[in-house]
Amino acid sequence: MNNVEQLKYVMKQMINITEEECNIFLNKTNLKIFKKGEVVSKPEVIPNEIYFINKGIIRVSIIDNEGTEHTIHFALENQFIADYSNFMQRTPSMYTLQALEETEVVVLPRTTVDWGYQYLSEGQKLGRLIAEYYFIYQDMRIKNTYILTPKQRYDRITDVFPNIHNRAPQHMIASYLGITPIHLSRLKKS
Repeated sequence: MNNVEQLKYVMKQMINITEEECNIFLNKTNLKIFKKGEVVSKPEVIPNEIYFINKGIIRVSIIDNEGTEHTIHFALENQFIADYSNFMQRTPSMYTLQALEETEVVVLPRTTVDWGYQYLSEGQKLGRLIAEYYFIYQDMRIKNTYILTPKQRYDRITDVFPNIHNRAPQHMIASYLGITPIHLSRLKKS
């Protein structure tokens, strides 16, 4: 599959949508390729786009009040990614989204998302399902941070992010797990 075909397939798995509805919606999107290391979205800017990843990986990070960068999420193929809270609230983002390898995305501008909510027969359902997916992901992430040991979190990371060890630098994986790179090295050896 290429271009918008992956997004079309995913949408058809999530909602009942006619070919005509789908084509009109997808004609309101555009394709973009980000180079490895390129910033997709940056802090202090109101996010006005949602991205669907055709190929590649995007890292979501935040800088705390002491200036330390933390990896809070990775998004892979066939996933939607944005700073959703700030997108919905139309407030400046706190996150940086960065391509970790050459990444091809379908860009859904705010006008396209709004059109989908208004004119797709199940557009509201699509938005709700995407929001529910990310709510469940974030809820599990918070729970796992408190109830699982670092070793358990390390052992389960590939369940959430297949092949992550070959796609993201180890210091970013350590940051995501809430441990130091040295601790990650020890966990990998054990």
